[in-house]
Amino acid sequence: MTIAFTFPGQGSQSVGMGKLLADTYAEARAVFEEVDEALGQKLSDVMWNGPDDALTLTANAQPALMAVSLATMRVLEARGLDLKSVVSYVAGHSLGEYSALAAAGSLDVATAARLLRIRGDAMQNAVPVGQGAMAALLGLDFDVAVEVAEAAAQGEVCQAANDNAPGQVVVSGHKAAVERAIEIAKAKGARRAVMLPVSAPFHCSLMAPAADAMAEALAGADVKAPVVPLVANVLAAPITDPDEIRNRLVEQVTGTVRWRESVIWLAENGVDTLVEVGTGKVLTGMVKRIHKDAAGLAVNSPEDIDALMEKITG
Repeated sequence: MTIAFTFPGQGSQSVGMGKLLADTYAEARAVFEEVDEALGQKLSDVMWNGPDDALTLTANAQPALMAVSLATMRVLEARGLDLKSVVSYVAGHSLGEYSALAAAGSLDVATAARLLRIRGDAMQNAVPVGQGAMAALLGLDFDVAVEVAEAAAQGEVCQAANDNAPGQVVVSGHKAAVERAIEIAKAKGARRAVMLPVSAPFHCSLMAPAADAMAEALAGADVKAPVVPLVANVLAAPITDPDEIRNRLVEQVTGTVRWRESVIWLAENGVDTLVEVGTGKVLTGMVKRIHKDAAGLAVNSPEDIDALMEKITG
């Protein structure tokens, strides 16, 4: 068994996430306390008690999702997991790259939390509310979705933001351009084309102010080489050099999340099991659609942790 650990992105959050871990394991509680302290905010209270609209705010959702992933990691490590000896690669979906890097020792938890708070605020503030949008185009290949986005732009911004799985592409840009993309996609035979309930147009050139903010923040951050390579969103290929990690995290703010290609790269380079560490099962659901021979496994509860450790040690 050759394993990659993957880490979820925005959209996987839900009120109550991580509470059972915190109640069950001291190691998990310590991570949530560390994140609260780093941010100067009881983010854990928002995570466990809501309200939902507060957790959904980009500036809260991003560090919160990382906190659950790293709490899960710390419990696995306390149970004897040695990442370097068990896992061949890490990868994360969008903000999940920060979780992946923290899991692999490239960033400490407090640094990852502060970077994600900066990232969330910067992404939210890059475009005035109501001017940007994102839409899911279902049933179109990536190349066709790119053509749709280009045709819809008409002098505005409309770009392929997420290549999630075969027939599942998200486009991002100016609201009117994204609305045009929905109509063009339907005309090209999309099974569904729908607006997403997001607060900003992520992963397109409208996020350039946020990329600038992250370039500044990352320049001052302590980034070490990860103990296992990170398969980067913008490359769908592994990296380990701290300077390149910084550069790719900046590029990622405006660039396409090449998740489908990343999973294919992992599978073609010997990985047969992708373990999603953190809340939800979004990435696990994508695995089978991307590569039929790869197994997906989600780990976000005490039972999941027991099952994974048994699988690894058994």
